[in-house]
Amino acid sequence: MRSLNFLSLIIFLCLACANNTGEQNVNTKTTTTKKKTETAPSASSESTAKTKYILFFGDSITAGYGLDEKDALTTLIQNRIQEMSLDYKVINAGLSGETTAGGARRIDWVLKQKVDLFVLELGGNDMLRGLDVNATEENLRTILNKVRTKNPKIPIIIAGMMAPPNMGKTYEQKFNNIFADLAKEFDAGFIPFVLEGVAGNPKLNLPDGIHPNVEGEKIVADNIWKVLKDFL
Repeated sequence: MRSLNFLSLIIFLCLACANNTGEQNVNTKTTTTKKKTETAPSASSESTAKTKYILFFGDSITAGYGLDEKDALTTLIQNRIQEMSLDYKVINAGLSGETTAGGARRIDWVLKQKVDLFVLELGGNDMLRGLDVNATEENLRTILNKVRTKNPKIPIIIAGMMAPPNMGKTYEQKFNNIFADLAKEFDAGFIPFVLEGVAGNPKLNLPDGIHPNVEGEKIVADNIWKVLKDFL
């Protein structure tokens, strides 16, 4: 959390660049990931039928903004799963610049595919834009309700985000509490701060100061894996 002081100095200067260039990058990564899922070889039709799908639904952090696909978060998670010889496929449904409102509009389309485990990583762009905290919470709740409506027993993991101090103490506290509160409400796994150990460290971020570089992405994957592995 100490690193958030540095992050607060650069976060607004970099937002426009990330939003303007991210969407094309992410759409390519998402399409490529789906192609790999659809064409992945299997030992038998029975094995294919048993394959479970983990959907990462988020923004540029999920998408692997600015990184080669091999270095992106979902690829790193997929590699760990394969090392354990588990029959799971990771779907990258990340979209750079995505807000919780955009996610709430997009979720119905994304849920048309088979999903056995849902990882929600949204809210950072709401915070960067100073959007109303209550609206952010309600948008996230809408997404989670739609996931549970489709499959009441589906495991969910919520990746938390934290607001920097320059947002003001009231906003900071309300925003930071959203994710833990929703995790309790939906009986979901919880990652307190998905960028823990990365945020604000120039050595672990791209030149924009916001998005993890190759080494930073490994730490983000570690943060998620600590919770995700217990659901596999």
